[in-house]
Amino acid sequence: MTTLDIADRLVAMAKPGEQLEAYVSSGSSTAVRAYAGEVESFTQASSAGVGVRIVVDGRQGFASAGTFDDDVLRELVAEARDNARFAEPDEHVGLAEPDGVPAAQLDLWRPEAAQLPPDAKIDLALELERRVRGADPRITGVRVASYADSLGERSIATTTGIRVCERGTFCSLSVTALASDGDSTTIGGGVSLGRAPGELDLARAAHDAVERALRMLGAKQPPSERLTIVLEPRLAASILGVVGGTLSGEAVAKGRSPFADRVGDTIAVPGLTLFDDPTDARSSGAGEHDGEGLAHRRVPLVTDGVLQGFLHNTYSARRAGTVSTASAVRGARSTPGVGASALAVEPGEGDLESLLATVEHGLLVHSLTGLHSGVNPVSGDFSVGVEGLMIRNGARAEPVREATIASTIQRLLTHIRAIGADLEWQPGGIGAVTLVIDDVTLSGA
Repeated sequence: MTTLDIADRLVAMAKPGEQLEAYVSSGSSTAVRAYAGEVESFTQASSAGVGVRIVVDGRQGFASAGTFDDDVLRELVAEARDNARFAEPDEHVGLAEPDGVPAAQLDLWRPEAAQLPPDAKIDLALELERRVRGADPRITGVRVASYADSLGERSIATTTGIRVCERGTFCSLSVTALASDGDSTTIGGGVSLGRAPGELDLARAAHDAVERALRMLGAKQPPSERLTIVLEPRLAASILGVVGGTLSGEAVAKGRSPFADRVGDTIAVPGLTLFDDPTDARSSGAGEHDGEGLAHRRVPLVTDGVLQGFLHNTYSARRAGTVSTASAVRGARSTPGVGASALAVEPGEGDLESLLATVEHGLLVHSLTGLHSGVNPVSGDFSVGVEGLMIRNGARAEPVREATIASTIQRLLTHIRAIGADLEWQPGGIGAVTLVIDDVTLSGA
């Protein structure tokens, strides 16, 4: 029996006057960790999840379970119905209804991901560790070298006319290298993503980890000053993720966005265009439908620096007096929230090396720590730990650590000097490019 069959059965249990939504998912995953040339752990697991929402007279009840057993499914509907009776009424509560937007036809399933034998998965993790350990005498260890994959299917059906099913696969390699020069020890990470094992790049994951660990050896605390920072794509993705979190209708409704009431205003440099596009199959967050079963679509957020609007699910849209942007995010054990699935920047010009050459004095950021805890979502203020390489006359110089950078989200967006063309898709589904940002406060010695 498929997940869609189960969703259909649950919808059929609805009583007159009820709206019922069934979210059903199933999947499997593998995780391999290598250490010191041996398999540290090997885990294979399967999962099943069912979430039922019932809405009656503006009251919502929800219940979830981790099995498809017939008796449990019936109990689940009864529990959701009972929970609705005790919920507070809310005029904005209700299930999504078909809006006529056709779903993109995405190829997100790779059968070879399901067919790869366990020994081959183990070999990938072991080979990744071997390459990192043998890359340079200063590499003194590997904290983690791993292979992981997941295969999943989900279906959503409602009494309002939604009935969808989709599936996908995802694989990754990740490694953290340790380097030492006798006086200091540093770490660096590398990762490779794909929908099938054959799409993974062992050499790149190993090289990135080694290079990032080695370049920070001998780092010292820098003096405090104002300078230009350069964010390569993986670091730019971290900043963009914070920005994306402030551009949801849910954040606006909760008073946790510095951009509330600013639709139509210029909030960034004219060259910056930011959008969420889960129909782009290159993103690990891609999908044909959102968590309420509406067809995904490209949602413009910032176009040439001008704020276009916010991400919405059905509830936040009704509360804001608008329509859903098909931005509901959820799992089987939760009701829909709001969020970006495949946030991305429109590429500009140049790559990391060419943009680095334009910076007379600055910092090439290597890592950011405390980013989410160090950001005030109401004011936009942030202060986070940073490590990186100083930039002098367009070239990499000495490594620095034990410093912080401080600014505001608003100021960062309006002080972007250059937007690269080197689009890279990062873990978490974000598509980012190199960003050069002027006039940032670096606090050190």
